[in-house]
Amino acid sequence: MLILTRRPGESLSIGDNIRLTVLSVAAGDSGSVVLGIDAPREVLILRSELQQAISVNQDAAQADTTPQTVAALEQVLHQAAGGPLSSRLPEGKD
Repeated sequence: MLILTRRPGESLSIGDNIRLTVLSVAAGDSGSVVLGIDAPREVLILRSELQQAISVNQDAAQADTTPQTVAALEQVLHQAAGGPLSSRLPEGKD
């Protein structure tokens, strides 16, 4: 893994056609970084938690559904969404 330090407004290039720019860095404890990605449309860009959810979903689709598989998928979706799925469903839909 290559580790670089960049300040807001600074960029780095990946290959000939992808540019990653640091747009802002939040002050305080959150430490969130806002990134801008300039890449061709055909380049798929996913947050890692979405890629993990897709992988778990594909694995579940190829395997027999078991309570453990469903629980694993629910856990990944819960982490990606920031809360339990049932808390966002209308009443009687969980």
